[in-house]
Amino acid sequence: MLFARPERLLSGAPYPLGATPDGVGVNFAVFSANATCIELCLFDDGGRKEIARLPLPECTNEVWHGYLPDAGPGLHYGYRAHGPYEPERGHRFNHHKLLLDPYARALSGPLRWSDALFGYRLNAPRSDLSFDRRDSAPAMPRAIVIEDRFNWAGDVQPRVPWSRTVIYETHVRGASIRRQDIRPHQRGTFSALSDPQFIDHLKKLGVTTLELLPIHAFVQDRFLLERGLRNYWGYSTLSFFAPEPSYLSAQPGHPGDGGDEVRNAVRRLHAAGIEVILDVVFNHTAGGNELGPTISLRGLDNASYFRLLPGQERYYINDTGCGNTLNVSHPRVLQMVLDSLRYWATSYRVDGFRFDLGVTLGREGTGFDPGSGFFDAILQDPLLSQLKLISEPWDLGPGGYQLGKHPPPFAEWNDQFRDDVRRFWRGDVAQRSALAARLSGSAELFNHRWRKPWASINFVAAHDGFTLQDIVSYAEKHNEANKENGNDGHAENYSANWGVEGPTDDPEIKALRGKVSRAMLATLFLAQGTPMLLGGDEFGRTQLGNNNAYCQDNEISWLDWKLLETPEGRELCDFTRHLARVRRDFVTLQAGRFLNGDTEVLEGVHEVDWFDERGQRLQPDDWQNPEGRALVMRRAFRREGEEKEEGAEAQAEITLLFINGDQNPIPCKVPAPSADWHCLLDSARPGQGCRPVESDELVVEGKSLVLFANRGLGAAHD
Repeated sequence: MLFARPERLLSGAPYPLGATPDGVGVNFAVFSANATCIELCLFDDGGRKEIARLPLPECTNEVWHGYLPDAGPGLHYGYRAHGPYEPERGHRFNHHKLLLDPYARALSGPLRWSDALFGYRLNAPRSDLSFDRRDSAPAMPRAIVIEDRFNWAGDVQPRVPWSRTVIYETHVRGASIRRQDIRPHQRGTFSALSDPQFIDHLKKLGVTTLELLPIHAFVQDRFLLERGLRNYWGYSTLSFFAPEPSYLSAQPGHPGDGGDEVRNAVRRLHAAGIEVILDVVFNHTAGGNELGPTISLRGLDNASYFRLLPGQERYYINDTGCGNTLNVSHPRVLQMVLDSLRYWATSYRVDGFRFDLGVTLGREGTGFDPGSGFFDAILQDPLLSQLKLISEPWDLGPGGYQLGKHPPPFAEWNDQFRDDVRRFWRGDVAQRSALAARLSGSAELFNHRWRKPWASINFVAAHDGFTLQDIVSYAEKHNEANKENGNDGHAENYSANWGVEGPTDDPEIKALRGKVSRAMLATLFLAQGTPMLLGGDEFGRTQLGNNNAYCQDNEISWLDWKLLETPEGRELCDFTRHLARVRRDFVTLQAGRFLNGDTEVLEGVHEVDWFDERGQRLQPDDWQNPEGRALVMRRAFRREGEEKEEGAEAQAEITLLFINGDQNPIPCKVPAPSADWHCLLDSARPGQGCRPVESDELVVEGKSLVLFANRGLGAAHD
């Protein structure tokens, strides 16, 4: 962006924060309560040479601001902040360091590691108490002024009801980097997410909502690069407003280029009826602890942006395990978080957010508070409160496990579902009652404050941990590739290898692994709550036993679409599609409301009933049987206004789920009353069709489940 080199800035306005073009110039505004001066640094069109350094002339309500006439989109810029360098008091100003605008909408490229990025001398005796005078600009990315002019004409956000939501969690790069049918420069980018074949795959799977691992611009951590590894997951945020440059096939050298690629992917997914949810990281930044680099917030106002140890402000409170904790209790920091959320919800039209370490965001001075400022701000916001909001309900701080304690309308990742389902199908003792609780939407955790079962985000595998294939292939984690001496990742995965650790050609072991995999997938889709499928689990993706592949930007993490061409991959994918179709077709299998075991739908038939393999109702002592591995769940639904009459089964929807967690077949009896039962699926016989129900007795194969209904698939009553 060429412009006449100015001698000074006009005063401009303190709102909005960031760099805002108006057609005849650009307004710059940045918060800092403790700076004494902030300079705007302007660069040439290539972003290489600094051509001007101008003080922001005004500070209003702790926001520094200035206006640059005759400037516009495409301008490269950064900041330098003057103020006290007093780490013991929490101040780390160093004007020798170029700082990224916290509201930067696009970046010129990645951060390049250099000792000059640090505000102190790395080898000094006093460590971070020393002061470094080297210019960090050569190592820093520039912020780029952009203007949103994307044509959203015809875009309609799907607004899928929570009760019918099926989430697919995946990674922008990993989802397509190995696809040979996509042009090389588009692999691993947002352009590939809008590819018709990928969208068609999601549609056939029954996916309604695509959840993407972090797409905010992030840092390749120095310690990983020194090990020959890379930050794959992206949980080291550099900018809360800019998309990650490496995920763009067209680099953002011109106004709006990169952002439009993201918007185009969202629009095409919307056109297919698929929502987009972003995994966002507002609990910490890429700056690390007191020994980290000075690249943005630390240099602008360390004492305001981060939670510091009272009385020892040199150090950071580390509730996140990542070195620092963002101070969301500060009104300006909270404003930045909300501005970011609204920006992605309006400029990119995303449909919701998953909050990494969501407990951190709800922390006040006394600990986690479901009535914290962050939650209150979300709840009163007319835009954000209507989106899909998901919290990861834990962090590493005191009292950090808060599953089920977030306020509505937040849903929460339910790791108890993951663990209990894995333990049951592994064959652990005394798991029948735990499985029943998970099938019921974890009501003991979520059935309060008028929350619905969909508040429980159910999953058996996620990006953090084993894939589904590895749950049935490895008894232990194998994280040697992470070069941390095996000390990283969960030690207990509730997994089993069924006889051989890792890959095997033994047909019996492979068959058993297949049965257990299908049983866990079926449990996921047939339980009350919102199912979340890990990308690639539908065709047997493996990470070779690595349960913490955050630094594996390689074939360990990338989806191998060739698995879909194998008989096992096709079979598992077809089975997953069938599960999604069955769930979509039956109200009793969705997550509209919690079922009441005391409410009769028909004579002797409640909304939910539990039986053993003999067709007898489970009694309190039966639930305590440590060797009980058979379970029958009956669910019934009748539309409002329909009378409860004897013999009125045809007016009600009834599903009957038989579960056998034992390795041996178990004879089962269908509980009374009898009905015209239709077999909808048998996880032991995928692709073979369900056998007809000719009597009230059946045999359920080991490590499998069978689902019946009183009507056939697609035969819903008018």
